[in-house]
Amino acid sequence: MKLYDAAASGNCHKVRMLLSMLGIEHDVVPINLPEMEQKAPAHLSLNPLGTVPVLQDGDVTIYDSQAILVYLAEKNGSDSWLPTDPVGRALVQQWLSFAVNELWNGPAIARAKLRFNRDVDLPRAQALAATVLSVMDARLADHEWLAIDRPTIADLACYPYSALSEEGEISLAPYPALRAWFKRVEALPGYVGMPGLGN
Repeated sequence: MKLYDAAASGNCHKVRMLLSMLGIEHDVVPINLPEMEQKAPAHLSLNPLGTVPVLQDGDVTIYDSQAILVYLAEKNGSDSWLPTDPVGRALVQQWLSFAVNELWNGPAIARAKLRFNRDVDLPRAQALAATVLSVMDARLADHEWLAIDRPTIADLACYPYSALSEEGEISLAPYPALRAWFKRVEALPGYVGMPGLGN
């Protein structure tokens, strides 16, 4: 198995965490985003969108971090990270969509502006981030995990960009339940950090 990876990418971090937590051996191919290696012909042949991460598993090539999480969880052969019952699966999917929409357009875009000088509307992203983090904090005020009563790929999908919010100049001080959840995620066996997160 081979992961095309960028160290500063929250989307890549989701996949790195699950690979580690599942104990899956894999090779890492670093992609230099500032040098635009993700737009090079070799990478575009794997992912026509020119993004990371990309996972290669034999003849199978998958891009999009949420799709990769689903693939790895399914291939693991149990429902430990992705429930098989309709309600549990739907609740996980709900948070996977939240990660790629609300979290991306709020905290992740604010971080991208300040850390990578992306051409985005920072005040709009920061305002959306406040709403997004409030939703998560309210959910976590009376639930230990986002989707169901145990950790799933929903938690891994939503963790990086919410936990990196301060890199987008979004204070995490108003969200105690969210901050407690960060610590629970970071305490999971096999957790791996990244620049700005965890150990």
